[in-house]
Amino acid sequence: MALKTWMLGAGSSALAIGAIVFVHGSTLGAAAVAAPTFTKDIAPIVQQKCETCHRAEGMAPFSLATYEDARPYLKSIGQRVSTHQMPPWNIDKTVGIQSFKNDRSLSQDQIDTIMAWVNNGGPKGDMKDMPVAMKWPEGQGWSMEAKYGMKPDLVITSTPWDVPAEGQDAWWRPNIPTGLTEARWVRAIEIRPTTVQMRKVTHHALARLQQKEEGLDPALFTNDPNVAGDGLFMEWAVGKNADEMRPDSGRLMLPGSTISFEMHYHSVGEQVKNAQVELAVWFYPKGQEPKHREVLASFNAFASTPGARGLDIPPNAITTTESFVPLKQNARIENFQVHEHLRGKGMSMEALFPNGQRQMLSQVTDFNFNWMNMYIYADDSAPLLPKGTILHLVAWYDNTKANKNNPDPDQWVGYGDRTVDEMGHAWLNITYYNDEEFKAEQDKRAAMLAKESQQQQ
Repeated sequence: MALKTWMLGAGSSALAIGAIVFVHGSTLGAAAVAAPTFTKDIAPIVQQKCETCHRAEGMAPFSLATYEDARPYLKSIGQRVSTHQMPPWNIDKTVGIQSFKNDRSLSQDQIDTIMAWVNNGGPKGDMKDMPVAMKWPEGQGWSMEAKYGMKPDLVITSTPWDVPAEGQDAWWRPNIPTGLTEARWVRAIEIRPTTVQMRKVTHHALARLQQKEEGLDPALFTNDPNVAGDGLFMEWAVGKNADEMRPDSGRLMLPGSTISFEMHYHSVGEQVKNAQVELAVWFYPKGQEPKHREVLASFNAFASTPGARGLDIPPNAITTTESFVPLKQNARIENFQVHEHLRGKGMSMEALFPNGQRQMLSQVTDFNFNWMNMYIYADDSAPLLPKGTILHLVAWYDNTKANKNNPDPDQWVGYGDRTVDEMGHAWLNITYYNDEEFKAEQDKRAAMLAKESQQQQ
């Protein structure tokens, strides 16, 4: 059974939660091809779901773009696909919202087709059936440049850092002025290590936007009393590199602002000199100001007080933490992204409405530290939550030997930046609305859903 849920938040004047839910049945594997070949059946799936990473000069360790590329990895493909490790998509498909803009998961029919191809020895097929090759940017390229047909308006590069062949992890935090002399609204952001080689040593990279702005409530950006400032601007990690604002939404950059980078570097057995990260920004045209402001917020899934973070995981134990984050403004949640480390196993995000009703929004039940997936809600499913709604975040951790990723189950684990330490927060892009704007957005969503419902009948 497949479940798709759209949620409408409550109105600011009269509280009424509307939810349209439909369940449609499917016969798993019914459309799977009986005797698939690479050229006719597998290549289209690879192009749609895999080539973003598995291509020449892509992030993956090998290409799958041609039969000659893919055939040597036949056994590995079967193992990873059958266990749902590839493509990486760890959202729980049994609860919560299931409509995403960037869903790269395979349908059951696609899985069955790939497994039938693998189990049949991976036949090539007729080259006349091969789809036209995908066109990707040369070298690294910018994904947003390919989409917009224009180079970024602003590129900010971190100062270099030499990563030794062997050594402790390092955190490099240079501050780079943006050079802006006027306020500009951002419609897309992308961040990446400057070369493929530098990806190997860059565990993750953060870019914080530091700027003076009066009257901005820090609670809009985080529930962590230990974090001050204007919040995160962008993050690079395996599985995430770009943010694009929804129409009529944007992030605001002010004159005199600074990008405060944080790169987590780790040694990989070879020296890498002058490791750098670059941040690309695409602006709205001058004079085109979006109606709504989006921010990137970090909400801890555990309670903390100033000077201390309440994450405490005993040895040889499975435990959970939770937090309750009240929304001070009407909001649309644009995405869900879990950040944990090696003991992290999952996280859920639930909405507790002012009238006492509650709804599960999203849940990751098989978190994989190797993939920092960002699950971007589709336009008709991004949760609309009235002010006063409480986001209930629950995280769980496995610090036992049963967790194959656990470096040492006999250690007591607390919060920390190192991979062997632990974290637990959700990265959420959030668009905030005043009451009038929120009501208009609710009406727009209701009309959209009514139209979709008519088309499905």
